[in-house]
Parts: sequence; C-alpha cells; structure tokens
Amino acid sequence: MKDPHHPQRPQAIAMLVLANLFWAVSFPVVKTLLLMHASMLPEAGPWFAAIYTMAPRFLLAVVVLVAWRPRSIALITRNEVKQGVVLGLFTSGGMFLQNDALQFTAASTSAFLTQCYAIIIPVWLALRAWKNPGLRIWVCCALVLAGVALLGKFDWHALRFGRGEWETLLCSVFFTGQILWLERKEFSGNDSVRLTLVGFSTQTVVFCAMAVSVAPDAHALLAPWTSLPWVGLTVILTVFCTLAAFLLMNRWQPKITATEAGLIYCVEPIFGSAMALFFPAIFSAWALVDYPNEHATWTLLIGGGLITLANVVIQLKPPTEE
Repeated sequence: MKDPHHPQRPQAIAMLVLANLFWAVSFPVVKTLLLMHASMLPEAGPWFAAIYTMAPRFLLAVVVLVAWRPRSIALITRNEVKQGVVLGLFTSGGMFLQNDALQFTAASTSAFLTQCYAIIIPVWLALRAWKNPGLRIWVCCALVLAGVALLGKFDWHALRFGRGEWETLLCSVFFTGQILWLERKEFSGNDSVRLTLVGFSTQTVVFCAMAVSVAPDAHALLAPWTSLPWVGLTVILTVFCTLAAFLLMNRWQPKITATEAGLIYCVEPIFGSAMALFFPAIFSAWALVDYPNEHATWTLLIGGGLITLANVVIQLKPPTEE
C-alpha cells in the first residue's frame, strides 16, 4: 500500500498546483494557434493544425534540456527509457485528442472535461482490486456525468455529444494512463530530468512524424515559423506549459498517490476558465485572429461546479491504493 503521508507531501501539492497554473495557460494559447493555422494554412486541415501546435514545442523543449544537462543523455538508464517512452506515448495520445478537440469546443469546456480522469483513477483502482468502490464513488461518478452532459451540451434528442466533447473525454483516458504509469514503484529511483527528456523525445518523434505525414507540402511546415506571434506563442507553450509543467509533474507527483494527484489536477480547469475570460482578446489582438473572450455561462458554472464537487468529495476520503 502506498504511504499517503510522504514527508514532502505539502511541498509536492504546492508544486503540482503551480504545474496546473502553467498547463492552464496552454488552453487559450493553443486555441489561438489553431485559429492562426486555419488562417495561414486553411488547406492543411484541422489534423495538421492540432499536430503542429505540439511538434515544435516538444522539439524546442528537447533542445533546451540537452543544452541545460548535456551529460544527462549518457546517464539515462533502461528503466528511465521504459518509463519515459510509455509516458510519452500516453501524453502524445492525450494531447493530440485534446488539441484537436479545441477546434470544436470552448477552451473552458475542454479544461473541465479533461479532469474526468480524477474519477476514472479511483474507480479503476477499485475495480482492479476487485472491490466495489462504494456508494460515495458512484454518486460522485453520477455528478461528473451530469456535469459532463451540461458542459458538452449533450443533445438529448439525438443522444450525442459533439466531436470536441467526445475527443476531450477520450483524451482524459490517456491522461489517466499517464498519471498511473508515473507513480509505479518500479520507477521510484528514476531521475525526473532524464525521465522528462526521454518523454519529450518520444513525443517529438511521434508528433514530427505525424506532422510530416499529414502536411500537404513543405511550405506548411515552414510557413508558421515566419510569423512572429506564432513563434512567440510557441515559446510560451515550450517554457511554461511544457518544460516547467512537466518537470514539476515528473518530479513531485510520485510523492503522493495517483488518486490524490488526479484530484489536485482538477484545479487546472479553474485556472483555465479564468484565463479564458481575458487572455483570448490579448492573444487575438497580437495574432490578428478572431478569438473573443469567453463568458462565465450557467452551463460552465453549474457543469464545472458539479465535476469539481465530485472531486472534492472524493478528496475528503480517497480510496486506498494497493
């Protein structure tokens, strides 16, 4: 059983909250970049746009890490490769779905729907141990489903969500795998910086290969780099939402349980929704795209509130992790 009272637990919680703040910046930034791609390269299509908001940030992040710790490459262990590659694949799948979904749903909605992993994790752990998670967990799941239905504007007549909402829910499954894989005991001795370098390298290979395969021509790969706003927003993604956030996550999440980590990550949509109220106008004026500020609608407040309430209730007494 994992000890929930690690001596560095308070510091770990504070560092993970800071990581959430950095990740929250990515929602309006990525949304702006997607709109820029649609304007600059309409023939490239939405898949290329989603992929090309990610490939450059991870490529630049690898360059920065290698420049910062050049000797770390020679010290990478087999266990760090194993953990980093799988983390990179989980993260690649989740981020691709999340970024593509942002072209079809609001940034604040995406931020709240993504946190469904906070419910998936304790339910998965309970089912894996062949234990009924209990009435409280099932009630919380019902609250999350109600919140998801409101945020996703579920069509009760057609019985369907939109593409953006479905993709965001699926991305949450990938992020569940990422969180659970990061906390495995067999990797407790891994160095967080070398682990992060392996993960970023994996994502760079995945996204660069995808970008080349779906790009209509070489011009699509080079044109964005001629735009100063595009480069500036990509640098913001690289420094804050990639390097800072993932280094904090990989360093501090293993100090707490996966269930608790999933719930701490629930503050991200709160930060993200707040930023979506004023950052879009700033970014759109700089990037010359039409991206108005979002508004705190009743569906956002009630739907997000139900999901957050469910996660707070679980946090009061999280399931035991074996």
